Amino acid sequence: MFVCVHNAGRSQMAAGYLTALSHGEVEVRSAGSAPADQINPVAVQAMAEEGIDITAARPKILTPDAVQASDVVITMGCGDACPFFPGVRYEDWELEDPAGKDLGTVRRVRDDIRARVETLLGELLPGRA
Repeated sequence: MFVCVHNAGRSQMAAGYLTALSHGEVEVRSAGSAPADQINPVAVQAMAEEGIDITAARPKILTPDAVQASDVVITMGCGDACPFFPGVRYEDWELEDPAGKDLGTVRRVRDDIRARVETLLGELLPGRA
């Protein structure tokens, strides 16, 4: 599960990458502690450049049930808002918030997210190359 404040940029890009790169082998969730009304259009544009369409994604509220049902929770700037459950693996990724930023900045954030997602995917599905 990917969690950020607005569930409109970082967590949606991460979810888009993990969904695409895992070819459906990993169940992917994303949510926000204070969801926005819509996905960041610059994030949508940046992901489209990678051939990943996140236009159908919608910001969702973070719920304890979704966190508890997850094996791994990646927070991005909202770790304090995320409920803690024993047995769930938590990581905090320090990433620049792409909200209100230009396409060049969002591309840098996107590329950082992709590298982290690739590492995570290698941990979740070891031996899959």
